[in-house]
Amino acid sequence: MNTEGKKLVVYFSHTGENYNVGYIEEGNTHIIAQMISDATGADIWEIAPLKPYPVNYNECIDVAKKELNANDRPAIQGDIDIDEYDVIFLGYPNWWGEPPMCIYTFIEKHNWDGKTVIPFITHEGSGMGGTDKRIANSCKGANVLTGKGLAIQGKVAQEHRDVARSNVDSWLKGLGFTE
Repeated sequence: MNTEGKKLVVYFSHTGENYNVGYIEEGNTHIIAQMISDATGADIWEIAPLKPYPVNYNECIDVAKKELNANDRPAIQGDIDIDEYDVIFLGYPNWWGEPPMCIYTFIEKHNWDGKTVIPFITHEGSGMGGTDKRIANSCKGANVLTGKGLAIQGKVAQEHRDVARSNVDSWLKGLGFTE
């Protein structure tokens, strides 16, 4: 893996009412994405659905569950050219053992040949939940670091940022991105 190559952090994060943390203005995954970007000097880009998910938790999970069941690919706002990047940290919340469907919208827009993709997620008890393997199946041609991703509980990201940062720093050091 080329830890010296050009790096990008791409993530989706939900704000509003979230499970186990209440109403938040800065999403759990966004917090972790920013920590990774700050520690590695990576550029950062947020995947934003064209039609935002509802702020209300129950309404959000209803929409997200319908997208999942339909294998939908919701439109996203804008895009970023990933051609110039060697390493892409890909972040998302774990929703029922799947990344949100807008992650697949982003993935399917790009050529992943030769990229190193490193998943990181936020969750409320399910950990990585096999989502890294689903990402590996979708990022054709990429070296996806399955089994080496980072899973941080959303409550930790929101309420114990020093612990979250320590976990991020240890993870990045273990991967060879920091000393």
